Amino acid sequence: MKGFTPFFVPLYLLEQRTPTQSKNQRGSRKLHNRVGVIKLYKKMKKVISLSLMCLMALSICLVFSCTKNDDESNSSVESNSGVASEYNASDCRYIDLGLPSGTKWKASNEINAADAQYDFFTYDEAVSRFGNSLPTEAQCEELIDRCQWMWNGSGYRVTGPNGNYIVLPAAGLRNCSGSVDYVGYYGNYWSSTPKDSDYAWDLYFSSGIVCMYDYSRCYGFSVRLVQD
Repeated sequence: MKGFTPFFVPLYLLEQRTPTQSKNQRGSRKLHNRVGVIKLYKKMKKVISLSLMCLMALSICLVFSCTKNDDESNSSVESNSGVASEYNASDCRYIDLGLPSGTKWKASNEINAADAQYDFFTYDEAVSRFGNSLPTEAQCEELIDRCQWMWNGSGYRVTGPNGNYIVLPAAGLRNCSGSVDYVGYYGNYWSSTPKDSDYAWDLYFSSGIVCMYDYSRCYGFSVRLVQD
C-alpha cells in the first residue's frame, strides 16, 4: 500500500476543495438572501407608509363627516324644538290661548331685581308683589288640562286650543337653604292659592310630568302672570 500511487489522490484533493467551494456558494447565497431581504423590507416599508397615509386620510374624512352630521342634528333640534329659539324674556304680551275661561297667559316670566341670575320669588314675595295677577290653582289646572304640552329639551311649549302658544322654561328652583337646583330640568311656577299656612300650590313640571304640587312657601320659584 505504501508504494501504491492511488488514482484517487486527485479525487481526494477534489473532495478537499469541494467543501471550500460549497462555503463560497453558501456565502454567495447568504449575500443574495440578505440583498433580497433588504429589497423586501424597503418595499414593505413603502407599502406600510402608503397604508398609514390612507388610514389617516380616511380618519380625517370620518371626523369631518361626523362633525357635519352632529352640527346638522343639533341645528335641526334647535330649530324644531329648542327653548332658546322660542322663549323671549322681553316679550311682555299676554297670549290668548283660546282657553274656556278666557284667561290670557303672559309670554315671559317676571324679573326679580333682587335675584337677577334666576328671577326666583318666594311665595310671600310673589303674592305681595303681583297679587291677583298670579294664576290661581284652577287657572293652572285649566292650562294643564286644555293645552298640548310638548317638552323641548329644557322646558315646555304649551299650545292652546286655538293654536297660540307660550313657552315655560325649566328654570329650576331655589331651596329654602338658598341653594339652586335642577336648572334646565324642573319648572316650578307659583299659583296664588295657598294650601295652608306653610305650603302653597305651584305648577310643577319636568320631562314627561306636568301637575300641581304643594311646596313650602320659602322655596324660590318662577312667576308667570295672567290676565282675565
